[in-house]
Amino acid sequence: MPPTLRRWLPLIIIATGAVLGLVLLRDRLSFESLAANHDALLAYRAANPLLTPALFIAAYVVVVAFSIPGAIWVTLTGGFLFGVFPGVLYNVSGATLGALLLFLAVRAGFGERLRARIDATDGAVRRLSDGIRANEVPVLLSMRLIPAVPFFVANLIPAFLGVAVWRFVWTTLLGILPGALVYTWVGAGLGEVFARGETPDLGVIFEPYILGPLLGLAALSLLPVVLKKLRRA
Repeated sequence: MPPTLRRWLPLIIIATGAVLGLVLLRDRLSFESLAANHDALLAYRAANPLLTPALFIAAYVVVVAFSIPGAIWVTLTGGFLFGVFPGVLYNVSGATLGALLLFLAVRAGFGERLRARIDATDGAVRRLSDGIRANEVPVLLSMRLIPAVPFFVANLIPAFLGVAVWRFVWTTLLGILPGALVYTWVGAGLGEVFARGETPDLGVIFEPYILGPLLGLAALSLLPVVLKKLRRA
């Protein structure tokens, strides 16, 4: 296989999967689909208690790896099917593995070349890149903890900057855990929501009593950066 094709192949697969997922799954990853199939999902889980978690995690990996819109509904489904615990473990595992696959694909295709180009420049992009690299762990954690940063963006930036795989994995897992816990908790209460014919409040993560602690954690993760700048000053 030519080196150019080998470098682009992971990205071609990701892009193809993303388009197919958007076309085939956009109507299935929704509240309406979950509400219409919740009885069937519960029946399948009862009949296949060991297989269901494995299939669920695999499905989550696919959704995240191909950046298919609707990951939040997968998270809610995890809470609905498995409860807060172990549902949050399944959600975090699937999201982290999916993020890792996307990270590796992008890094294989663009990572080294893009990083070399950035290092060869002497402008704002280079200074921003150097700043992030000098504070990788705080920046990676804060990107995961702040709900305003899209999940796929937080997967791409580390790949472009050549972040170490192990550091990407553990900061992803730790950083998404608080938000995943919130939405898993919401999902665990969907049985009552379905019974009342209502729609879950997905804006709950932006409520002050939840958003405040998340932003506090994000600020805490950036504290080493602030202290480092103060010491230099």
